Amino acid sequence: MHRAASPPIRALLEQASRELGTDSARLDAEVLLAACLGKPRSYLHTWPERSIDQRKLECFGQLIRRRARGEPVAHLTGRREFWSLSLAVTPDTLVPRPETETLVELALEKLPPDTPLRVADLGTGSGAIALAIATERPRCEIIATDLSEPALKIARRNAERLGLGNIRFIKSDWCASLPAGRFDAILSNPPYVAAGDPHLDSGDVRFEPRQALLAGPGGMDALRLIARCARDHLRQGGWLIVEHGYDQGGKVMQLLGAEGYNDISNHNDSTGLCRVTLGRRGQGI
Repeated sequence: MHRAASPPIRALLEQASRELGTDSARLDAEVLLAACLGKPRSYLHTWPERSIDQRKLECFGQLIRRRARGEPVAHLTGRREFWSLSLAVTPDTLVPRPETETLVELALEKLPPDTPLRVADLGTGSGAIALAIATERPRCEIIATDLSEPALKIARRNAERLGLGNIRFIKSDWCASLPAGRFDAILSNPPYVAAGDPHLDSGDVRFEPRQALLAGPGGMDALRLIARCARDHLRQGGWLIVEHGYDQGGKVMQLLGAEGYNDISNHNDSTGLCRVTLGRRGQGI
């Protein structure tokens, strides 16, 4: 006895989009169905009338139900694209987000190509920032740190799969275990969410590691520690570049100014929100 054929791909995507009912529902459904089929999303648009077998249909149904409960798409597929790199992600790391590419863009502006420079990425998570810099600046020596061993394991695996040998991953509480010598740039996307922020109970962040999100009552604790410790590891004229919350730009500028940094500026992401602040280590700090 044969089972009835599944609805065509077009109908499956329409139904799943209605079930999810979010702004990203169609995209999420396409990514999840493509993952179950082991095909690129372009396959779905090329063959919208094709049916799929029962095993893949069950896979898709399970992923849609989990997504409807709020699990991040990246956790469901085990992959996330960042800076055109396909990265492995797990619940042990934050899901790399498009706004962090603004930090990478600014860092590349400060790091001349074909120059052997030293760069540190503090709180590397999945390794997204460090891997992007390593790809674009192969002559840079990059030290990527994290306090989480599971996160470092994921980051190392991403570097190995991408064939990037100019990164060293070490366990460190921010700057505490950085090797001797000064850095030309220190980069970080640290925790910057205030304890008690209502956004912690909604959306994808419910499934992400709290230690990678929370930073004290005002969300500034990690940024203060990094601004202070980076001074002792940057060469004179070296850059500190940090990501922060959309409403923290003014506070981070004041913080860097109080710590003695020069040439401080805020920068918006692609949506127009203030997301990155940078400053240069001056004389006497």
